[in-house]
Amino acid sequence: MAGLIIVGVDGNSTSMKAARVAAELAKAMGATLRVVTAFGEDRTEKVEIGNDEWFLSTADEAERVAQRVAEELKKSGVKTEYSSALGKPADVILEEATKLGASLIVVGNVRMQGLKRVLGSVANAISHNAPCDVYIVKTEG
Repeated sequence: MAGLIIVGVDGNSTSMKAARVAAELAKAMGATLRVVTAFGEDRTEKVEIGNDEWFLSTADEAERVAQRVAEELKKSGVKTEYSSALGKPADVILEEATKLGASLIVVGNVRMQGLKRVLGSVANAISHNAPCDVYIVKTEG
């Protein structure tokens, strides 16, 4: 079964655990894995050292996180793509899944326990609003 699986990452160890599970699922299903990173604001900072100057952007950093994760997962033999977008993580993942016709979204269970589960989390928002199936990886607890 071919298709598209989307996983959101932010570079931390729990999102990497979800990404590895997503890669295993994509490989088993013959699907493409799309690694997505969201960023909350598009800021650019100018850094000057001596006569040199660089511009550092949150958008560029988010893109690098997604690319690094996609390249690492590609080593396991799964076809990967990556992207980043401005917005809240759940909104970015849901929009990407809808736009691309994803067959599955993989998320971790971070902050899905206790009071925080009621107040909201990325996994909670996605599980209630996804246009496709959702696989929740036990990444903590």
